[in-house]
Amino acid sequence: MLSKASCQEGRHVGFGILRQGISGREQKASSDHFSSLFSLSASCTLPHSSMNGQRGDDLDDDFVPDELVATSGEEDEVDNRRGDGIDALLSADEDAEEAQVSTKEKSATEKKRKRREKEKERKAKKRKLAETVEVIEPFSVAAQPAHKLADYMSSMQAKAFPAMSGIELGDVMIPESSIADSTIWTGLRTLDHLVDFIIKVLPMLHTRLSQKSKLNGAPTLLFIAGAALRVADATRILKDKRLRREKGADVAKLFARHFKVEEHVTYLKRSKIGSAVGTPGRIGKLLCETDALLVSQLTHIILDISYQDAKKRSLFDIPETRDEVFRNILGAPKVLEGLREGKIQLVLF
Repeated sequence: MLSKASCQEGRHVGFGILRQGISGREQKASSDHFSSLFSLSASCTLPHSSMNGQRGDDLDDDFVPDELVATSGEEDEVDNRRGDGIDALLSADEDAEEAQVSTKEKSATEKKRKRREKEKERKAKKRKLAETVEVIEPFSVAAQPAHKLADYMSSMQAKAFPAMSGIELGDVMIPESSIADSTIWTGLRTLDHLVDFIIKVLPMLHTRLSQKSKLNGAPTLLFIAGAALRVADATRILKDKRLRREKGADVAKLFARHFKVEEHVTYLKRSKIGSAVGTPGRIGKLLCETDALLVSQLTHIILDISYQDAKKRSLFDIPETRDEVFRNILGAPKVLEGLREGKIQLVLF
């Protein structure tokens, strides 16, 4: 029989292992030792008196725990803790990714909102500025008396013919008597006022535009503008019923964009036109290089010099258009002859 001390030691060690629990491989490795200790404890017999003197446990002295029952609860608890830990980590990662995506989306949405607000503010300021700022029309050279217009035309002509001497320039100079005095017009010199300008300042032209032309390709009016878009706008204005009435002739639109010279030649030879609106390049080419545009019925040439483009340049501020006006239109032999004889009148609008 084992000693009392040995039995107590075995019993305490065995119960300690049962309470603490061993998981995994350690449980398996210690199972034999565990059983032997409990067998040792069960074989011990203590005097009844000593049991009464000490506080014992509720287990019988011959109790041997089932290894499967003793260890399965601990394994489940450990596995549950491990599973909960992994799930918690995965859930934390997913939450972090979702939070990051949500933050990016919120940031992008906020940037778009701020851009829209800035754009609204910019448009509002621009609209308010347009409403409050008084529009001031620039001074037009065309509003000067005829003698000053003659000097102005001479200075522009000298720029167009820089190689000519003073005597040579005198031979192609436009006489003051051929320049219309339009100082009676005090309104704006814009296309919106062109019809009223013609009716008030050029009554003879108004009368002729309301009549049908007798010859094909022989207009009464040449309107010279610096750009194709301006030509299109002027053509629309000159088709006004107040000018053409019911019997008035057609208005020709002549510029290089989208139209070949041959197409304009064909059109002019079969059409009776009262006005021809075009750019200096195309009008000059038709006058000097073809016989399609005739000047036999021509009484007025209007130069659109008050208009300024987006760069604040007028018809004569652009060297190319200025040179084409003086060399190929006003310098065309039949046109220059008509100006000198007083048959053609030059109008600066």
